[in-house]
Amino acid sequence: MNAQSNLNAAPPMVVEDVSKSYGPVEVLRGLTLRVDPGEVLCIVGPSGVGKTTLLRCLSGLMPPTAGQIRVADQVVTEPLQEIGLVFQDYRGSLMPWMTTLENVLLPLRGKKMDIAQARQRSRECLADVGLSGHEDKYPWELSGGMQQRVAIARALAYDSHILLMDEPFGSLDAQTRFDLEDLVLDLRRRLGISIIVVTHDIDEAVYLADRVVVLSGKPATVIDTVPVDLGPVRDQVASKSLAEFSRLRGRILNEIRRKP
Repeated sequence: MNAQSNLNAAPPMVVEDVSKSYGPVEVLRGLTLRVDPGEVLCIVGPSGVGKTTLLRCLSGLMPPTAGQIRVADQVVTEPLQEIGLVFQDYRGSLMPWMTTLENVLLPLRGKKMDIAQARQRSRECLADVGLSGHEDKYPWELSGGMQQRVAIARALAYDSHILLMDEPFGSLDAQTRFDLEDLVLDLRRRLGISIIVVTHDIDEAVYLADRVVVLSGKPATVIDTVPVDLGPVRDQVASKSLAEFSRLRGRILNEIRRKP
């Protein structure tokens, strides 16, 4: 996969005045934001604020009650080829009776693609996430971190320019989580994709993001958008030791803990 060609082709995602209600209960109100090509945007907020609801709207799995979400000039009303989705529950998202390669190949079966071409693309996506040589293994033969890499490869295989990730590393141990955070930044650098991460982990949000969007309230609104200027190359120890990292972390934490 070529980073520059992907970046040139990648459209922005624009969220305009989006609200979402479940019956009489309004969960999201008037959310407006934009994700540019090649940007990492993290969404944080208190538990139950509606972060996953927003991500489902962005993915096309759930329609907003009001407002619209666009990728280039296309309104998102259903899942699009340009958008890949990675869930927290990697165990439930992989087919246990399929090999690693077959799991990545799965979404390509609905496309008019030659099987040899589809298999080659699946192998390339597994290589992108560092799993070359594991094509014939089954999910139960892989560690949790490796299974989540398979889920990421499968999202990339569909030629997604925008990758949505819902608490993708929350159930993993700390070291595996750090490794996968670095993988996300590496994928952005090499493939030029846009990445939107919903997370409850403020340190993770600051480490990954170019911008952090803070949601709060009932219904939830955007209460802050925090630019993160830690440079394009980040390190788990050095970057998190910076005074600027601590300042950003404190700002976001104060916003989340603020009483309405």
